[in-house]
Amino acid sequence: MIELINLSWMIGLVAIVILYFVPIKIKSLTAIILIVANVLVTSALAFFVLNGQIVDFIFYGGHLFGDILISMDELSAWFILIINFTCITGILYGAGYLKTQHDSAKKLTFHWILIILLQLSMVWVCMIQHSLLFLIVWEIMSLSSVFLVIFDHHNPKIIKAGINYLVVMHIGMVFLTIGFIWLYFQTGSFSFDAFSTYFETQSNIGLFLVLFIGFGLKAGFVPLHSGLIQGDPAAPSHIAGIMSGVLVKLGIYGIFRVASYLKSDYLLLGEIIITIAVVTGLFGILNAAVHRNLKKMLAYCTVENIGTIGIGIGIGLVGLGSNSPILYYLGFGGALMHVLNHSLLKSLLFFSSGSVFQQTNTSDMEKLGGLIKKMPHTAFVYLLAAIGICGLPPFNGFVSEFLIYSGLIEGVKLNHPNEMILLSVSLAAMSVIGGLSIITFTKSFGTVFLGKARKEFSAEPQEVPLQMLIPQYAIIAVMLSVALVPQFYLQIIGNVIVGLSKSIVVQPPVAFTNYISIMGSISLYSILLIGSIFIFWSIRSFSLKGKSQVTLTTWQNAYLTSSSKMQYTGKSFTKTLSNMFNFIVIERKQYEELQTSEVFPKERKHASHYHDFFEFRFIHVVTNQLIYAANYFKFIQNGRVQSYVLYGIAFIITIFVLTFFNIVT
Repeated sequence: MIELINLSWMIGLVAIVILYFVPIKIKSLTAIILIVANVLVTSALAFFVLNGQIVDFIFYGGHLFGDILISMDELSAWFILIINFTCITGILYGAGYLKTQHDSAKKLTFHWILIILLQLSMVWVCMIQHSLLFLIVWEIMSLSSVFLVIFDHHNPKIIKAGINYLVVMHIGMVFLTIGFIWLYFQTGSFSFDAFSTYFETQSNIGLFLVLFIGFGLKAGFVPLHSGLIQGDPAAPSHIAGIMSGVLVKLGIYGIFRVASYLKSDYLLLGEIIITIAVVTGLFGILNAAVHRNLKKMLAYCTVENIGTIGIGIGIGLVGLGSNSPILYYLGFGGALMHVLNHSLLKSLLFFSSGSVFQQTNTSDMEKLGGLIKKMPHTAFVYLLAAIGICGLPPFNGFVSEFLIYSGLIEGVKLNHPNEMILLSVSLAAMSVIGGLSIITFTKSFGTVFLGKARKEFSAEPQEVPLQMLIPQYAIIAVMLSVALVPQFYLQIIGNVIVGLSKSIVVQPPVAFTNYISIMGSISLYSILLIGSIFIFWSIRSFSLKGKSQVTLTTWQNAYLTSSSKMQYTGKSFTKTLSNMFNFIVIERKQYEELQTSEVFPKERKHASHYHDFFEFRFIHVVTNQLIYAANYFKFIQNGRVQSYVLYGIAFIITIFVLTFFNIVT
């Protein structure tokens, strides 16, 4: 086991060196081979752990670090396997995606090295059980993701988004540092085991919430989501898929890791997390519904799904606090399952939207349309991912959301009034989120792929190469395995949950086994549904074989001069919704609304865009005040050499005077 752990970081080090010297033609292939090698090593360790093996390795890090524990338990193994699969599909897709980019060899070399660093650091974050080394690897992970975000650094908007992402990640780093320093001064240890010592004797609320903020900034909980919604749309699509699929989940991993050491205050912390998660889910999906930029919409959808995962975590903590094993298993089980499902679905959505961007050079829905005829595979992939992320059967998103819904329903049966009310409201909120998800993806799929093209492109869009489609179909294969054989994954998750709580041993209740049986029945019906669709489709294809078919323009029905302007746009599709919630989704528009009296309205131009509520009302207010205050000191940098020399003389004189009077030594 120790040999495999050492081999992991050695492969990463060798990869960084080799990529500097290999020719540009085989650089992407070399990066793929090296990442696959590292994935095989770390995945082998994860499989050993899930099969009951123990992976622990202690080495001495000198006087500063002391004993450093490298450990992989079931929780680490679960996240590592998800990270590895998403990174493999992402880099395979990215190799094809970047072929159309005419970038220099140095830029591509740096890009592939950063991907290797990102994958390696994400895996090691899940294995390190030492807070000081954890912070170092966490910083490597954050910095590598920042540089990957600004791949197209010639674009000022990308640079601005990258700086925003960098600032948010380091605010999170500050909170993590405060939390770990707090832990060290109270226990005298950097080991994660010190959490048990601290939580046994101190209030669990303060330290947990500080670390929750730090990890929540990475995960994207509202109002800590600014980095996520700025970084994901700015990054290249294969990087956005990895970031939204697994990088944000490291925040969820951190929350799970700290929560596993809790000794008390379960109910209060569960209530706090559920409240934040419900607000996150509703806010994320409302913004996703109204945005017309495909990648921006997917970023807000990630915020919504982080809220769903948070609800599951909160239910699990309420289960611990109320001594309800079924809530513990349904909540944590649903959250862990949704980590997997969202990773699959969101990476697939970003990859398919990246295919659209590669062929059209735009992510603006209002400029797209009719792509199902030109990119049928991409349209099919996006449709399956959209159905899955809406939580509809028979796809994998339904499995995890079913568990979380079941946890909410079980929670309503509790004899605790506060929890009953909160979980009832959460159940209603989950229903609203589900309905808005369907609206969101109906809008995006219909606007982008159906109808007629809204814009003529210089190069006709066509289906992307097989190299970009294979990883997407590999994701679909895993999605279907979760949907059709959920029992396999739920049994693994059951083992993860057994070892998750270090304070209370909670064995799987009979009711949880019953839910697994219910999911098995649902999967059987799903197989029958898919089989029926396939049979009917085969009969239809056979009956039409050899017969002439006429294809007409969409919506042509006896009207031969149809125009793309007659179609619903993304704006018009959700206009009523945005007007209804205009106090949350803030629209800034530059046009005059049509009046009912205008039968034949005059030609007019219009433009509109949406602001993020928290950025517009809070973050921008603070930053604008800081800029306003900083402008008072612009006179210092006046461009005059004489002034700069005078500053130097003044500084020297000041130091001399302070030294003369022994104020400084």
